[in-house]
Amino acid sequence: MKKKTLASLLALTMVAGSLSACGKTTTETPAAPQATEEASTEAAAETETEESEEVVSTADLPSSVQELNGKEYGENADYISLYDKYGKQISIADVTEDETTGLAYLNVDGKSYELGLDFLSMAMVYNTSTEGTDFATEEEVYAEWWKYYITRWNHMLPEIPLYSNEYYDVYNTQIKGVEEHPTNPYWNPALALIDWTSEKEDNSIILGDTTDLSGKFRYSVFGASNPGASDNDIYRLTNGLDIVAMTKEGGYEVNKTVVDSYDEVDNEDGSRTYTVKIKDNLKFSDGSAVTAKNYLYFPLAFSTPVAAEAAGKDHKRLLYEVGFDAFNAYDGTNEGTDGATKVMSGVRLIDDYTFSVTIDAQYLPYFYANTYLARDYFAPSYKDLWFGDCDIADDGEGVYITGDFYAKDGDSYVMAKHITESANNTDTKYPYTGAYVVKSYDASDKSAVLERNEYYAGNYDGAVPSIDKVVYKKVIAETQLEDFKAGGIDLLSGITGGSATDEAVALADGSNGAYAYTHYSRAGYGKLGFRCDYGPVQYTAVRQAIAYCMDRATFAKDFTGGYGGVVDGPYYTGSWMYKAAVDQGMLLNTYDTSVDSAIEVLENDGWVYNAEGGEYTEGVRYKKISGEYATENDKNYQSVDGAYKTVEIDGDYYMPLVLNWYGTVDNEFSDLLVTGFEQNDNIAAAGFAVQKTTGDFAPMLDELAQQQIYGYYSGTPMYTCFNFATGFNSAVYDYSLNMTINPTTYDDYQAYYIKDEADIYWN
Repeated sequence: MKKKTLASLLALTMVAGSLSACGKTTTETPAAPQATEEASTEAAAETETEESEEVVSTADLPSSVQELNGKEYGENADYISLYDKYGKQISIADVTEDETTGLAYLNVDGKSYELGLDFLSMAMVYNTSTEGTDFATEEEVYAEWWKYYITRWNHMLPEIPLYSNEYYDVYNTQIKGVEEHPTNPYWNPALALIDWTSEKEDNSIILGDTTDLSGKFRYSVFGASNPGASDNDIYRLTNGLDIVAMTKEGGYEVNKTVVDSYDEVDNEDGSRTYTVKIKDNLKFSDGSAVTAKNYLYFPLAFSTPVAAEAAGKDHKRLLYEVGFDAFNAYDGTNEGTDGATKVMSGVRLIDDYTFSVTIDAQYLPYFYANTYLARDYFAPSYKDLWFGDCDIADDGEGVYITGDFYAKDGDSYVMAKHITESANNTDTKYPYTGAYVVKSYDASDKSAVLERNEYYAGNYDGAVPSIDKVVYKKVIAETQLEDFKAGGIDLLSGITGGSATDEAVALADGSNGAYAYTHYSRAGYGKLGFRCDYGPVQYTAVRQAIAYCMDRATFAKDFTGGYGGVVDGPYYTGSWMYKAAVDQGMLLNTYDTSVDSAIEVLENDGWVYNAEGGEYTEGVRYKKISGEYATENDKNYQSVDGAYKTVEIDGDYYMPLVLNWYGTVDNEFSDLLVTGFEQNDNIAAAGFAVQKTTGDFAPMLDELAQQQIYGYYSGTPMYTCFNFATGFNSAVYDYSLNMTINPTTYDDYQAYYIKDEADIYWN
């Protein structure tokens, strides 16, 4: 097999961000990856080489999903992750790079191990020490791990990037300050408008976005790993007073508006204690005082089985703190059993305005250690929001929850219902901490009205809003500019696509100053995503074959109209680590369009049968799965219409190469995928069949997660492919835990539902 590689990455002439038409998402834990404000505008030198490789057949091998089915995880069980086995013992000096593929290998105990996504994502942030290496700085070590991670990602291809583009925000010039305080890949209108003013008669601004509001404003990622972008905007507008705040450049710093003192001490056992004293003049939107307790309610609640029941997901907000496992295991009745305790020893309430947090040694050193006290973990909240009539106390050993927080009615926690209701609260029942408060929400037309919080102390820069009212509404991509011209919207953000961008620019240029626009290269990309542990896409070869069948360059050109291009991995070309990887000659497969390459990887992976178990000649391919390894999902897999099903023949199972695609409605991206993917001649020629279902964004996310996050999941796994977008919303690039193969964290943290074979260490 011939593999095309790049001696250095191809930079985009214009890079871009999230796809508003099909939903913008951010990753909950850890903080969403991102880069620098400056976009790359120079193309890196391209050197293509053809390397002959010995192809190892995977036809008779089970997928990692099948291999792990029924096995137990743990040091004394069947398997653990390679990082759990060796991660804390090694440094970058123990890793070598294959000169042909760019893949990384760990050399330890006289053996060589190929490194997978979980290992590399963990090492990238937890193994950046320069000790014993040839690197001068931790940044250089991080960049080397990052290069290896991106290369592995490009090989495993958990999703297929299809375009990265330029974003245009067009606005009514009655909104002042946009030119002086512009948006950028990290600082969207919801954050930037704090520095703007309005000359409209009612001192308002109307924002429009193509993603739906769902009403999850109090904790936009509640029950999910990725929040909807519109919900996240409302969350950002109504929540503030962070201990460590994100800056306009996407970095993080201690918030001088909030913090009176901030100290850190490294302890003898390797842990680290942060002690924070907040200022005594901070207030909620109702004028009541914000105290140290208010910073602890949210992380404590969302580290209990009570909130896990409410969310259908354990958000584990205190995962990194000393004592988490014991506290997380406590259910209200099992004090002292198997170490469970109601006391969270790693969090201390010192006085009314002071608390401390001790990070467990296993999570140190950490490249982004300053984010441990960021909003994702220590967002201040009103007591009643998450605790009702309960409270917290500290008798000297650590904080604990008082009252009937763990009380049950039958098998369910009584407080779980309260937490669920609070997560979906959309009024002023509970006061807010941000620049604005939600005054009303209309679920029928997906709109919200926000009013200025007169008690807001300011953002990290001390800025407070001057605009009195923010109206946030759903817009339809096809008619958004007409709505804008009619005065129904003051600012349209994230306009993308060739025709839409051309129309917006022409409108502003011909408006005699009534309208203007700002633009920036987005940190992110539109993609064809996969549920990588389900159906045919659980096989790496299938995902690679799909990429070979698609003409990504033409797709990007058609969609962006020349305002963008293609990326070959999850990166932003404006980031410092990307530029370092280019300098280091990172090797990536560009997956140039070739149906022959697609067929080659499929045949090598065993997709060589027909529905009767005979030799494949035409139509849809099938793969033979040994009865020993076939999972229940494998046995029950079928196309949406039921025309293609896994069939049993002589105790083995033959899975059809049919892809069930869930596409979102009312956006050009889904429309282009009809021809670029579903009806693509190469897809059919390679032996695929694609069946499309269309619907709204929230139901699609439920089908991807295979659970009731927004209340739409059908209850039966069906879909393998989804189109939406990834946006990197800060300069922090950290996917640790998001590639885990550990069953205890997999459902809650996995970003792609992928289990990399290289991450498995068999005991």
